[in-house]
Amino acid sequence: MARPTVVTPQEWQAARDDLLVKEKELTHALDALAARRRRLPMVRLGTGHEFTAPDGAVVGLTDLFAGRRQLIAYHHMLAPGDDHLCSGCCSFTDNLADQIHLNARDTTLILMSRAPQPEIAPVRERMGWTVPWYSSGQAFSDELGLGGGFGLSVFLRDGDEVFRTYFTSGRGVDRLRMDFNLLDLTPYGRQERWEDSPEGWPQTPTMAWLRLRDEY
Repeated sequence: MARPTVVTPQEWQAARDDLLVKEKELTHALDALAARRRRLPMVRLGTGHEFTAPDGAVVGLTDLFAGRRQLIAYHHMLAPGDDHLCSGCCSFTDNLADQIHLNARDTTLILMSRAPQPEIAPVRERMGWTVPWYSSGQAFSDELGLGGGFGLSVFLRDGDEVFRTYFTSGRGVDRLRMDFNLLDLTPYGRQERWEDSPEGWPQTPTMAWLRLRDEY
C-alpha cells in the first residue's frame, strides 16, 4: 500500500509548521473573500410565487423565511416525475446539520425542488431528512435561472420585499460539505483522479464512489 513517508517527530513538526503557514494564508484569503461577498449588490425578486410546504400548505416566498431575515436554500435537482435521485444532491443534504445555530443568527435553511410534494415526501422519509423541503414549481426556478441544475441561493427579507444576494454551484457548493472537507485532511484525500496526489495513491473517477446513504 502506498503511504506517506515515515519521519521523526521533529521532522514531522517542521513539515506541519511549514504547511500551517500556507493554511493561515488561505484562511486570511477566505476571510477577505467573505468580506467581498458581504458587499455584493442584490436583486429584488417577485413575491407572487407559491410554494408547497412539507405539510401540503401553499405558502408565499416570504413564508419560507419562517419569520427570519435571511434564508439559505439548496436547490435539490429532484424534478417532477424524476425516478432518479442525484447522489450529489442527496449526499450534500446528508451533510446538513441541525439549524439551531443558524436560527440564532436570524437565518433559515431549506431545500427546494421543482418536484411536487407527493414525490418529495417519500425521498425525505427514505433518507430521514428533517430540513424543510419545499416544492417550488417551474416559475421560481426560471426566475433564478437555475435551468434544472443544483445550487445554493441566499436571500434577504426586508418586510415584504425579498432579495437574492448570493448564488453558488459546482465546486462552490462542494466546499460547504463536511465530508469532503474532512476527507481533504486525510492522507488519501477524496481519492479522486482530479486530485494532485503522490504516485500510487488510490484514485477513482470524480464522485463515482458516492452512493445514496442506504446503498453503501
